[in-house]
Amino acid sequence: MSDASAKSGDSDRQPIWTRPQRGSRGPAPAHSRDAIVAAAIALADAEGLAAVSMRAVATALGTGAGSLYRYLSSRDDLLDLMADRVAGELRPYPEADGDRLDTMVLLARRQLDLHRRHPWLADATGRVSGIGPESLAWFDNCLRVMAPVRCAVTAKFEAIAMMTGVVSLFARSETASRSFTFAGVDVAAYPHLAAAFTQPPAPAPPTDLFERTLRSLLTGLLLGG
Repeated sequence: MSDASAKSGDSDRQPIWTRPQRGSRGPAPAHSRDAIVAAAIALADAEGLAAVSMRAVATALGTGAGSLYRYLSSRDDLLDLMADRVAGELRPYPEADGDRLDTMVLLARRQLDLHRRHPWLADATGRVSGIGPESLAWFDNCLRVMAPVRCAVTAKFEAIAMMTGVVSLFARSETASRSFTFAGVDVAAYPHLAAAFTQPPAPAPPTDLFERTLRSLLTGLLLGG
């Protein structure tokens, strides 16, 4: 392997955020990495994550798929950049002047809203190969909010992980419920199911399930002992 090839391989193994915006060879850039990521996000928002390929993004930009490889090494790079880019939408972070638990719940609600705007995010997050600067900033902000809480730092890390997991769970549940239909099925053939759909919805509890779940988990992890 030549020195140039070795350097190229080492570069590809580095996180995408630490690499140059484009390769040093080839013609002058026609697009920026930011434009590529923006096009990919728009495509995912409209058609889902499965629709995002290097070729599809290149088509949206009016160029060839090969040209994108001057900016990215793979689709995985693109997914990393997409997930981190939308994490930036969580800014500005709320102040933490009041109850710390209230602030953490507010942060989680903002996360859930982010997933609602970008339903593909839960799938993309499970595939990312590294944590980008915006995601790290959000993590750092959560630790800032919990700084006065007197518990082990491992409990704070667990609280952030559990909070993110609950958000992802609720986001996936909402997405699944929107896509679930009985098209072409005679529900009358299933009397208990048909009866369930005729029942009026239960009144919303004073505190919704999302918040109750979060508060129970965070209280147990941060204040339980």
